Amino acid sequence: MGGPMFLSGKRALVTGSTSGIGLAIAQALHREGAAIVLNGFGDEALIARLTGELGADHVNADLTTRAGCEELMAGAGPVDILVNNAGMQHVAPVDEFPVDKWDAIIALNLTAAFHTARISVPHMKAAGWGRIINTASAHSLTASPFKSAYVAAKHGIAGLTKTLALELAQTGITANCISPGYVWTSLVENQIPDTMAARGLSREQVINDVLLAKQPTKRFVQPDEVGALAAFLCRPEAGNITGANYSIDGGWTAE
Repeated sequence: MGGPMFLSGKRALVTGSTSGIGLAIAQALHREGAAIVLNGFGDEALIARLTGELGADHVNADLTTRAGCEELMAGAGPVDILVNNAGMQHVAPVDEFPVDKWDAIIALNLTAAFHTARISVPHMKAAGWGRIINTASAHSLTASPFKSAYVAAKHGIAGLTKTLALELAQTGITANCISPGYVWTSLVENQIPDTMAARGLSREQVINDVLLAKQPTKRFVQPDEVGALAAFLCRPEAGNITGANYSIDGGWTAE
């Protein structure tokens, strides 16, 4: 299937890739030979180590603004693979939801993907090959209370992906979503002690009855699992997979 290093000569931009899912995707694409552009905030020493390990460039920008998105794309240069992964979350009832948080979440989780795609597509068309992969969420397919902005943005990402797939269907460019459930990252792990204290629960109870309540497998998604699927979607054999929304959620959205 495709042979080793099948992404040699390809350049990949992964937004929000200095940790978590984005970093796992960047690492998976790097293993297949892609030149990587990292994006995201974080400790300077850590970012320097990651760029060294991956032989990657790093471009930072405020993706909640059009100017920031354009700055990112100018710094990244022409890319063959675009992974829109950067995102943020805020939890509050709709009648108490801070308007600035709504605006920021829609801008980063949805509008940024429009800007990066519109700027990337001309090079991909000229090359006759491209991959656009959007990290959506189980919340692109279902809803949870108190997450109005995030759910709206992720449903929007699913729709944007389908539209891109249809527009680009005869160009050699594919567009797909990956929709993880709860993924085991340091961000999730660090929430466990506070939740244990706040609810008077054991670590196991927090994991199974709070975090994994909606995942029938009762197992977290691993970042490497998401990275592996992203790499597969870049394979030659995936050239006819477009407009799809792949769930990696332990069965959450099967219910």
